[in-house]
Amino acid sequence: MFVRRLSLRDFRSWHHLDLELSAEPLILVGRNGFGKTNVLEALFYLTNLRSHRVSSDAAMVAEATDTARIAATVQNDGRELTVEVTLAGSGANRVTLNSRPVRRHRDVIGVLRSVMFAPEDLLLVKGEPADRRRFLDDLVTGLGPTAVAAKADYDRVLRQRAALLKTAGAAMRRGGTDADSVISTLDVWDAQLAAFGAQVTAHRITMVNSALPHVQSAYSSIAPHSRPASIRYRSALGSEANDHGGKPLSVEQIEQYLLEALAQARSREIDRGVCLVGPHRDDLEISLDQKLAKGYASHGESWSLALALRLATVELIRAEGVEPVILLDDVFAELDAKRRVHLAQYTADAEQLLVTAAVPEDLPTGVGGRRLSVQMREEADDHGVIRRRSTVRSDGRIDGDD
Repeated sequence: MFVRRLSLRDFRSWHHLDLELSAEPLILVGRNGFGKTNVLEALFYLTNLRSHRVSSDAAMVAEATDTARIAATVQNDGRELTVEVTLAGSGANRVTLNSRPVRRHRDVIGVLRSVMFAPEDLLLVKGEPADRRRFLDDLVTGLGPTAVAAKADYDRVLRQRAALLKTAGAAMRRGGTDADSVISTLDVWDAQLAAFGAQVTAHRITMVNSALPHVQSAYSSIAPHSRPASIRYRSALGSEANDHGGKPLSVEQIEQYLLEALAQARSREIDRGVCLVGPHRDDLEISLDQKLAKGYASHGESWSLALALRLATVELIRAEGVEPVILLDDVFAELDAKRRVHLAQYTADAEQLLVTAAVPEDLPTGVGGRRLSVQMREEADDHGVIRRRSTVRSDGRIDGDD
């Protein structure tokens, strides 16, 4: 799989960008803040329909414009598909596949499969549970649109149930028949939350169990003298939701656990007006020698673990018979010499590799390919206002054997 053509319009710092690509490494070199990462972010967005940097799509729309556009033609096993997303500064986005509107946006997930390595990856080890849940949910996209839909449905029910809990609290304080009606409605939302939450939990556990041997293998190669690494899904329901007699629970069993936990937590949830039960409170435990890596692993060990998680993602996609596009966003500058070499070796066989670097010297021996220089220039917009825009020029090639 590789991206044959990428087009950006009013996407962050890019007023326009049209790149013809091929199945080879592409290296974007330029100073920080010039727009290199924005190119990789656009490809990540087409993969997951979200940014890896911000939660709001509006943040990716260039200043003084109403919409931004990302379009990519992806070639996979001789077949070409073109995905285009128009991001709205306000209102709904538009998605097309081969120029035809897509009603359910999530149906284009899987057209492009990519894996992003970025400085923010250190948060997978040192950050909050939400960072690791996002990582897991990105893994789950590999299970297809049905799994993606379950997460979207869960998030929708979670928002609506949270609003109902606040209403329930006010109704309980007032008393009367309103309280009975709200509680009855809450029963319906509990059932939906448990049903969708069980699917989300089961999908995540499946991916964690599949990724475990790849994480262990990658980590032992990157840090051969370190302690053994492991990952495990931690459900807020307790260990029984992850493992039952050595086997993962069925979706139906997880759903029953969720229903029971929701019933037990109802009074506390109404008092606080928040949902206290569900996979939105779960975590991915990353450990070294059976000790949680967060707060225990050294900086170097944390980086090795983060790389192992991303490399495991690559192997999971390859196991499906797909060679993902690999995106390396200024990550070599964050690594010591040993980890640079390991990452370069692991990604050398990628069908398509996109790398950003502030200077060529950040690239380790062995990383070479077509080089583009990313620069910033000032130009007047339609209203005569001077704005800084990203631009690109070809600088030939970087010889990876130097």
